[in-house]
Amino acid sequence: MLKFFYNAAPNPMKIALLLEELELPYEPVPVDTRKGEQFEAHFLAVNPNAKVPAIVDAGVTVFDSNAILLFLADRAKAFVPVDPASPARGQMLSWLMFIATGIGPFSGQSVHFRHVAPEPKEYALNRYDYEAHRHWKIIEAHLSHHQYVVGESYSIVDMAFWGWARLLPYILGGGDSVWGQYPQVKRLLDEISARPAAQRAEALKNKHAFKTELDAEAKKFMFPSNERLSKSS
Repeated sequence: MLKFFYNAAPNPMKIALLLEELELPYEPVPVDTRKGEQFEAHFLAVNPNAKVPAIVDAGVTVFDSNAILLFLADRAKAFVPVDPASPARGQMLSWLMFIATGIGPFSGQSVHFRHVAPEPKEYALNRYDYEAHRHWKIIEAHLSHHQYVVGESYSIVDMAFWGWARLLPYILGGGDSVWGQYPQVKRLLDEISARPAAQRAEALKNKHAFKTELDAEAKKFMFPSNERLSKSS
């Protein structure tokens, strides 16, 4: 059976959504990153980059959420254009990588500097908040002319979008008022969240009691670069 290494962060959740949409049987394997489980030898053998998600299926190991989306969708020939030379395939790859290299990293850094980083952080927060908004505004403008991210078909790109869009008020600050700036993002988010597969994916979060405290131990595992600062002070 497919093993799915996960926690409740955006990247693992989009894989959970695809697994549920495909109705694939899988064994969820929790990796509690605030306890440092991502650095244990058995997990590093799966993903040497020490990050979730990852999958192991019939002797095939895949890590990085976007690689997993492509691998599973291509194998199933579902939720993805299968003709490698088609315009639709080109659009799918373009928007999937836009989320992978733009939405994800800048949203993640916006979260870090907004909620976690110590002062002074004005310059860094301003940069990543600006870039996060810039990327989400591109999605918003695009969705004003398309039902889904790639034309009129629900795809893995929408699943990648869903993983991050669920947390937009936390990413950008301002609580639910942020949806006033992103009505098309909210429209698509609500549509996907209403799908039975999305509800099953969300329920996965409750199958394991992940550590929620961001205490000194958790910060050591989540932000190991801070150790260099403590040694230089």
